[in-house]
Amino acid sequence: MKMILWILLFLLRSQAGTCGNGVFFTKHPSNQTVSQGNGARLGCAVQGLTEPDIVWMKDGEKLYSTDQMFITLGEQHWETYHSVKSVQQQDAGQYWCEVEYHDLTFSSERAWITVEGVPHFLQEPQDVATFPNVPFNLTCDAVGPPEPVEVLWWLGGAQDGEPRPSPSILHVQGVNSSVKFYCEAKNTRGISVSRTGTVHIKVLPAVPFGLQVLRMLDNNVTISWKPGFSGHSELSTCIVQLSRRAARRWDLPQQQVRVPPHLQVLSGLRSHQNYSARVSCVNEVGASPFCPWLHFQTPQSVPSAAPRNLTFELSEQQLALNWAKLQDEELQGKLLAYKVQWTLGGEPQEPLLFKDNSAQLSGGGRFFNASFQVSACTSVGCGPWSPPVLVLPASVQVQVQRSHMWVGVLLGLLVATLVGLLLTVVAHRREKETQFGSAFKPPGPESSVSFTAARSFNRSCAELQESTLDSLGINVDLKNKLQDVLIPERLLTLGHMLGKGEFGSVRQAFLKSEDSSVQRVAVKVLKSDITSSSDIEQCLKEAAYMKDFHHPNVIQLIGVSLHRRHGQRLPIPMVILPFMKHGDLHTFLLLSRLGDHPFDMSLQTLLRFMLDISQGMKYLSSRSIIHRDLAARNCMLNENMTVCVADFGLSKKIYSGDYYRQGSVSKLPVKWIALESLADNVYTTQSDVWAFGVTMWEIMTRGQTPYPGVENSEIYEYLIKGERLKKPPDCRDDIYEIMHSCWSPVPKCRPSFQHLVDQVEALSHSLSPAPPLKEPLLYVNLEGDEGEPGGGGAVGVRAPGPEEAMAAGAASWSIPWQHRAEEEEKDWLMVGSGAALAIGGDYRYIIGPCGAPEEEGGVDGAGRRGESMDTLQEEVRDEEDVINV
Repeated sequence: MKMILWILLFLLRSQAGTCGNGVFFTKHPSNQTVSQGNGARLGCAVQGLTEPDIVWMKDGEKLYSTDQMFITLGEQHWETYHSVKSVQQQDAGQYWCEVEYHDLTFSSERAWITVEGVPHFLQEPQDVATFPNVPFNLTCDAVGPPEPVEVLWWLGGAQDGEPRPSPSILHVQGVNSSVKFYCEAKNTRGISVSRTGTVHIKVLPAVPFGLQVLRMLDNNVTISWKPGFSGHSELSTCIVQLSRRAARRWDLPQQQVRVPPHLQVLSGLRSHQNYSARVSCVNEVGASPFCPWLHFQTPQSVPSAAPRNLTFELSEQQLALNWAKLQDEELQGKLLAYKVQWTLGGEPQEPLLFKDNSAQLSGGGRFFNASFQVSACTSVGCGPWSPPVLVLPASVQVQVQRSHMWVGVLLGLLVATLVGLLLTVVAHRREKETQFGSAFKPPGPESSVSFTAARSFNRSCAELQESTLDSLGINVDLKNKLQDVLIPERLLTLGHMLGKGEFGSVRQAFLKSEDSSVQRVAVKVLKSDITSSSDIEQCLKEAAYMKDFHHPNVIQLIGVSLHRRHGQRLPIPMVILPFMKHGDLHTFLLLSRLGDHPFDMSLQTLLRFMLDISQGMKYLSSRSIIHRDLAARNCMLNENMTVCVADFGLSKKIYSGDYYRQGSVSKLPVKWIALESLADNVYTTQSDVWAFGVTMWEIMTRGQTPYPGVENSEIYEYLIKGERLKKPPDCRDDIYEIMHSCWSPVPKCRPSFQHLVDQVEALSHSLSPAPPLKEPLLYVNLEGDEGEPGGGGAVGVRAPGPEEAMAAGAASWSIPWQHRAEEEEKDWLMVGSGAALAIGGDYRYIIGPCGAPEEEGGVDGAGRRGESMDTLQEEVRDEEDVINV
């Protein structure tokens, strides 16, 4: 018997505290009852793991707490605590801790934190709308601890009855006027008072207001209005009365409209008619009074009928025409004129316009045998034509009427003859072409030249046809996605090169819109010697991603264009993006610290940069986009100093520094990659969060290279030991705490981008606004004296001193690119002379998916020059280490 009891006890203990394989909880959290405002502490311990990742849970949700601590009890024995310094009602709930082992999650026993204090309400009394003297109920529910809780009601300023146990329902027999009420909840700790509610008496709704014509389309008019006071009862319908002045009476029925929305389409109205409308709204008490009449006139239209009874009187001196006026309902607008159309000898003559329904034409003899028609015209257009009337002397008119039948027969024969002649001519011309072609055929069985007679020719050189996506050989889905953003090449004028890399280049350009306006853009161009459809398809995939991006902190695609080349099968794709006036964030940060004239940036400005990036990444993660290359170098600054996340999809393929090559597939940014991505080549949104933490570190250090002194090949071993980026000098603890949370070895324990946005935004709001810039830096010239790579830098205007701190978005920056000869590649893209003069060199751009910064010669990878910036170049060289794996 003892043996059986011992086995049962062992099995129960194993199920309660063992995770399997020697891993088990040695301490579980315990239930606690705490007074409000006091502290609480829960403990949990696990044995059997070297470095367990113990996570605290509350009511099924993971807790992200900076107060959690770990204590080593032994070599594989760890204890952790979760502390709450000042317990409030929202801290009450069920707590436990979890640990992961071999892809399994094990939980400790669960414990409750119960908060003692004055009662808190589960249900407070709500406002009531009722009819006079009709009974109704009020409910109040409050709980402790401690219990019991009693409820006392107050109605109309007076106590109603004695205290009663919670929850309490108060039965009110009815009131005939508005009255206030509330309840008090009491326990041994004190009294809580509920919100004050009101009993409203239902009445008729107020008159609607704001009745207006929302839109007019043909004979349909949409009217809208705003409801007045509802009378404490929901409006169910509104009544619309529509009237038209006809035969001195109002003859249109009213319409019943369900609301909301508070609008109605009045259809089937007549053109150019005066109407009036008014509205009344209905609740369960009754209908409100009608609002004032709204008068409106429907739009004009073309006349619906032709003038009738067209007659003429012909004499030697003149021709008199008369016809009947159209009725107002037929006219459908304001009459501008009657248009008289006539033909003579089968030839149409110049039409005539008359204001009245008659016309006097001098020289009656010249109208003999002429045909006349008349039409009424409004400002919208002319209506149908009247039947034609042939002008003949009275003696001839009878004979003409008899001959009408024969005229029809003759006209039919004439038409048939003309059709036959036309067919004969076409067949004859076709025969000539065939015979002309056969003259070039050799006597042999096969023809070496096939020829068809040309109907036209052009002496000038033939131009290349506009390229289409069909000519690229890309897959159908990608082609369909890019079809509506394809921009004709003729609208694009390319300027000088901004940067160049292994797979292409970026050029400054002007884009002309259909309305003739011109926009400065940046164009990413694939290299001209790349002729593979797969390379082109890879380049356009980023454009397809960016097409659907609509966020102020994510760079957005303007369009895609195709450059057709002589003698080449495939056109060259060009991705058109907004022009980023202030370049990339990394270069901007380096210039603030290592430029010829360093300048200060306030903490508010740096937090603004972080917030912009986190908001852009939050948007991308919400669209299931994994960036894989988030860094300061891939964040751009627009003209408002707003940061935009850029370089999607292909950046891993074209960036030239801080990448290692995995096989021969891609290059990756070693010092920005998460631990799990380095180990298993797995990328998630959580790995982007890791890169965001590194980007925060770059911002706080003003562009320093991460992990100074650590080689790229040593990064994985450095991280696996638990080492992380050190806190930058002058960095606040709460900012470093945010970036450090992004580097948790467990991906799911890292904060989401939504959480990061909230944290950075809260930090930004806690700071006082940055001081205004006294004298902004307007222009910095980094060009060499002779335009050579080693030329010294020069400054266009004075840079602000250190005391003139730059506020976010306050400075207007222009960082010029060095103009240089492009000896490596023939410039096959022609620049219009006018646009070339207009394009200046006062801007720069970072390379995206179709090109990367130059690796050797000319401008370096960061677009910087000058012996005076030696330290700056050292920073860049640190970033360009490449290791091959």
